[in-house]
Amino acid sequence: MMMSLDTVFAALSDPTRRAILAMLLEDDMAVTDVAHPFTMSLAAISKHLHVLTAAGLISQEKRGRVKWCKLEPDALREASIWMQSFGQFEAVNLDAFERFLATELPEAAIDAPSD
Repeated sequence: MMMSLDTVFAALSDPTRRAILAMLLEDDMAVTDVAHPFTMSLAAISKHLHVLTAAGLISQEKRGRVKWCKLEPDALREASIWMQSFGQFEAVNLDAFERFLATELPEAAIDAPSD
């Protein structure tokens, strides 16, 4: 099932979710291992994992008593194709751009939901 670009990009808009995807590039991981490097509750990580799962970017399965997360790279294909259509433009560091906007337009900054 292919998710909409809006759903995929909304899921990718959060730095924690991008970090989780980067971690899952290496291998499947148990939810508790995904949560380990972050300074937030397991419930907050679970919310991030739910967003990634709903966007089709990861899948989750229970193996025994442990819930595992697996990257679903095909889910990024449509977004990648869409982004490649802008290939004639210089690459943009989105994290740097986000920091720039927060500095230049602090009143327009949107606070992330507190987890």
